[in-house]
Amino acid sequence: MTDSDAQTLRTLIVDDEPLAIERMQVLCAEIPQLTVVGTASEGDSALRLAEKLGPDLLLLDMTMPGKDGLQVAAEAGKLDPPPAVIFVTAHENFAVEAFDLEAIDYVLKPVAGDRLERAIERALARRESRQADGGADDRWLSEFWVPHRSELLRVDVAEVHRIDAERDYVRLHVGETSYLLLQTIAGLEEKLDPEKFIRIHRSTILRRDVIAGLKHEGLGVWCAELADGEALRIGRTYLKKVKAMAGR
Repeated sequence: MTDSDAQTLRTLIVDDEPLAIERMQVLCAEIPQLTVVGTASEGDSALRLAEKLGPDLLLLDMTMPGKDGLQVAAEAGKLDPPPAVIFVTAHENFAVEAFDLEAIDYVLKPVAGDRLERAIERALARRESRQADGGADDRWLSEFWVPHRSELLRVDVAEVHRIDAERDYVRLHVGETSYLLLQTIAGLEEKLDPEKFIRIHRSTILRRDVIAGLKHEGLGVWCAELADGEALRIGRTYLKKVKAMAGR
């Protein structure tokens, strides 16, 4: 791969609306890192083209006749190598499913040029990161999408220091800010790198490096003392694992 190739994404546009495809082609033409290699108006043809053309990136609508965007992304993920996926949709309520498929981004229509450029920058950054890692294990989550006001924000997993369960949601704590995400804490725990995060209670997951120490409160009760001075109770179910982290 030449230096030029490394900074270019061969792109397949998939949308069932001709005007939407035309608008996306215009936007792509203004981004030098993109080369559009084809377009498709429904899921099956998108997959056939993806197999034949081997694009680096799918700009993928969510709702289409036949296979929808989620199905296309899931099947395209089995290709070797799989293309990166940026969902481009008018519907914000599929973000959790897109997040589960490890899509690069989730861009809401009408798409602004600068918003698409940011998504493309993320796609290039992820490719560079994976090339630098030499194909390292990528089973674990590296980012979240969270609803905030009228948009979806991207949050780096490394910025999250605490996760609390709130019924069918989790609250992600990032510095002094927090965000609600529609996800169960049990489901999320399975997706987080256990070398970086640990569950200390049925309602709490912590990033390991914010735990400053463990404190015995008596009667079998232990707390995790955080770097900011806060103390959180450790559930009995999780105590053995937390102590093991401390070599006890």
